[in-house]
Amino acid sequence: MKQLIFFVFFSVTIFSCKNEDPNNTADKESKATVYYGGDILTMKGESPEYIEALVVKEGKIAYLGPSSKAMEIAGAGHHMVDLDGKTMVPGFIDGHAHFSNFSSQAIGALLLPSPDGNSDNIPALIEILKEWNTPENRVLTGWVFGTGFDDSVLEEKRFPTKHDLDQVSTEHPIMIIHISGHFAVVNSKGLEKLGINKTTKDPEGGIIRREPNSSEPNGVLEELAAIPYMMDGLMPKTDEANLKFFLAGQDMAKSYGYTTAQDGRTMQNHELLAKLADSNLIEIDVVSYIDYLFVDKYMDSKWYSPEYQNRYRIGGMKVTLDGSPQGRTAWRTQPYLLPPDGADKQYSGYPAIPSDQDLLDIYEKGFKNNWQILTHANGDAAMDQMIRTQKIMSDKYGNQDRRNVLIHGQYIREDQLDSFKELGVVASLFPLHTFYWGDWHKQIIGDSLGNRISPVKTALNKGLNITIHTDAPVALPNLMRVIWTAVNRTSRSGKIIGEGERLSPYEALKAITIWSAYQHFEEDKKGTLETGKIADLVILDANPLKVEPDAIKDIQVVETIKDGQSIYKKQ
Repeated sequence: MKQLIFFVFFSVTIFSCKNEDPNNTADKESKATVYYGGDILTMKGESPEYIEALVVKEGKIAYLGPSSKAMEIAGAGHHMVDLDGKTMVPGFIDGHAHFSNFSSQAIGALLLPSPDGNSDNIPALIEILKEWNTPENRVLTGWVFGTGFDDSVLEEKRFPTKHDLDQVSTEHPIMIIHISGHFAVVNSKGLEKLGINKTTKDPEGGIIRREPNSSEPNGVLEELAAIPYMMDGLMPKTDEANLKFFLAGQDMAKSYGYTTAQDGRTMQNHELLAKLADSNLIEIDVVSYIDYLFVDKYMDSKWYSPEYQNRYRIGGMKVTLDGSPQGRTAWRTQPYLLPPDGADKQYSGYPAIPSDQDLLDIYEKGFKNNWQILTHANGDAAMDQMIRTQKIMSDKYGNQDRRNVLIHGQYIREDQLDSFKELGVVASLFPLHTFYWGDWHKQIIGDSLGNRISPVKTALNKGLNITIHTDAPVALPNLMRVIWTAVNRTSRSGKIIGEGERLSPYEALKAITIWSAYQHFEEDKKGTLETGKIADLVILDANPLKVEPDAIKDIQVVETIKDGQSIYKKQ
């Protein structure tokens, strides 16, 4: 959800150390590679298909089939790789994530709760920030910063406030980002640095939380009271820091098997990504979706293209209609059972774009220009708004193979799934919530509705094209955990969250390979192992189709291969 927004700009000096062009095959060994000796899963068809051997030549898959013919196809001087019982699958493609922001998770203080981190209560959070608060770290952005705290899991069941963060430091500004990416908390020095005080008014679409019976800010910032300020706490201040941030985020992506990553709400950081591409520093394919406020500036550039240029392209436009369900800013038609601090009993979240006419104007620009549109909507009221406005645009401009995408859809109703099927919308749903916030959803919306979050199986049975995603850095960009949650739908407490919505392991794996390739208009090049497709490959230490369902989360990426070249190996 997301929207940790980096307004990061690399100066020209960073790019004086260009990498070798990853697409320049003249500088690479041209010999073929033969992979054999493990489970090579093609991901073609409705049921699992395995082949004995796979041959890669010049970055493409040249052959799949019996080992007896593989060496003949490979030709003289080929290289043999024995998988030694490991599993090879197509490279992973996340249905929705924020690639530019992986770096904040890779470098900042890790405030995720168990099992991904140790921030299970506010004293632990404070100690983690104290340990991170060193001159070497502060110099990166000028702030003490961390990401991933979760009030729904913290033992205190509340947001930290400026008073908690002041225990870390009153001398240096501190900013921590909620796991949803929709909230920030700053200390007293941070409020001072941002110019937020008791006279500062709440912006439209955001709330500055206040002290009880006072107008004094308590340090918690919601939605558009937080998002524009995140650049202050998370923006690297030097060329060296800029490069360190990017490489750390990219390394994280490679370690989880990403061969194609999505930058799911791109703003000025498009300029960063373009400079990285021009300097051949991007090692995996990155497709960005430009926030609707910036489409006039960037969509007519050379980067808007179905083809990657040095591993980067713009794929379309992003629109955000509401906030975070676990943060209770998702826009619903019914009140939350547990309203957030300061809200009344009728509180049901709120829209990001209150006016349907404003949204129609935004969508019209996308439909008229035939841009693929990704729409963030979590609450059913937000999805009602999406449906009624997109129907008008569909009637006006047609809807042939647009592949517009619903992002998240946590509180989607069954009738809305039918409407999205009629509109040809791809549903990129978020079953990761069933583990991280399944218990919390049941408290804030009720047991019956809570069991129906992320209804991936119902959507699939209704004939929708679906994908699943991490929304990283909301969680770690661990795609094996995404598969595990989609298959098991087990909460932190061990409860099953909607047993009928479980995917099979094969379906879940398709959702981050061929189905996600389809979402990105890349199914002819990626997503399955077929002759002529790009040799984007991942080697796993176990087969997710053959282990016990609960063991899927423990599977590790052993190697990531992009265009036939190894870009990551587990140490």
